[in-house]
Amino acid sequence: MSDKHQIAVLPGDGIGPEVVREGLKILSAVAEKFCISFDLQEGIIGGAAIDKYGKPLPQSSLDLAKNADAVVLGAVGGPKWENLDYRIRPERALLGLRNRLELYANLRPAKVFSTLIDASSLKKEVIENTNIMIVRELVGGIYFGKPKGVEKLEDGNEKGVNTLVYTTPEIKRIAKIAFEVASKRKKKVLSVDKANVLESTELWRKVVTKVHADYQDIELSHMYVDNCAMQLVKDPKQFDVIVTTNMFGDILSDEAAMLTGSIGMLPSASLGGNNGMYEPIHGSAPDIAGRDIANPIATIMSIAMMFKYSFGVDEASEVIESAVEKILQNGYRTKDIMDNSGKLVGTKEMGDLILKEIQEA
Repeated sequence: MSDKHQIAVLPGDGIGPEVVREGLKILSAVAEKFCISFDLQEGIIGGAAIDKYGKPLPQSSLDLAKNADAVVLGAVGGPKWENLDYRIRPERALLGLRNRLELYANLRPAKVFSTLIDASSLKKEVIENTNIMIVRELVGGIYFGKPKGVEKLEDGNEKGVNTLVYTTPEIKRIAKIAFEVASKRKKKVLSVDKANVLESTELWRKVVTKVHADYQDIELSHMYVDNCAMQLVKDPKQFDVIVTTNMFGDILSDEAAMLTGSIGMLPSASLGGNNGMYEPIHGSAPDIAGRDIANPIATIMSIAMMFKYSFGVDEASEVIESAVEKILQNGYRTKDIMDNSGKLVGTKEMGDLILKEIQEA
């Protein structure tokens, strides 16, 4: 039995390989500092896999991920593959990985760094000290519900169908994750639904309330998704842990990302099965791929989450977060977070700066 942790590396498309490269530099440095051994195995997914194998998630890459202790993923997709049938588009690789690895809980933190307040489009007094954790259900809801698809009608028109389905066990398990996460934070959970018009989320509210009975030290409140979207912009500091459905979580976490000034800053962890998958929440950004201008911080912070949630080495996670904050305090900025007083650096240089800070810590 090997004492090395097995890591599946799936760089993907666009800027994915660039930001993953920087993340792996940080992974190696922190592993050395804490005497942790990793065995890295790389696979191909997304558009790159379509070009080579005709499918977005080859069996070899799925097997690699299933046999790993954790998965590091870059990004998938791009205009090149947008006209393909939905069943074989690059994004199907993500849905396939989440489903086959049983990764039902997606943790998406949105923390505003004090040094980046001016990068946000919102006023300083609105966003300073914002620190939100969105817990998104990841393998149910409208993205997976059946029936689904586009069908021809007798009159020559077409009908598109997606089905929003949730079961009691699916809601119970994501609610438990949210309450457990909240127990280590400010002990507040907001459950977001649309229970006034969607019966499936009426069940969501009912089940989350029942699960709360086992977590009486946690404060639970409920909010409709449209109001939550408004409140995130109006008063984000009111939130701590938000738990919600697959689609609502997808939308709200991207909105929360912009509180921080750039979607390039935010990591994510997908948990629930025997391993975890760690990825930035941004896309493949093919328009800037290969230009050394992508922000690698979201991927680097995803590596920090990996140390915390997959390997239980909180100190290693804290070292990475501290290094990132120090580099930002020193004024270094990639293009997406650049301000008037910042020092512009590229993808590789930002990774090198954070690496040096870790090595010297």
